[in-house]
Amino acid sequence: MGLIEILTICVVILSASLAFCLYKLFRFSMILINLEDSIEECLDILDERFKNISEILEIPVFFDSMEVRRVVNELRISREALINVANKLTESYGRKIEIKEDESGPTPQEV
Repeated sequence: MGLIEILTICVVILSASLAFCLYKLFRFSMILINLEDSIEECLDILDERFKNISEILEIPVFFDSMEVRRVVNELRISREALINVANKLTESYGRKIEIKEDESGPTPQEV
């Protein structure tokens, strides 16, 4: 077996290995892109839910029932949980969402 045959076998093996690695890299990158798109969709849904909950919390409660007060308190806790989930999902992107209070009510703001 000559040097040319050994080099040819090495080139074929390395080319096959490269093709396999490129295929796996492509599949992995597609998984990451799909995951990023899913996270973005989830964040859009969370943002919409946050706005709806904030609008509901702005309505004054005229009924002094403990059940009504508990529901309002649970809505506030849920709003905080939405912000925490959004922050955990985006912490690798370096973005953080905080609640800013102004005259129109609480709104999420990216920091």
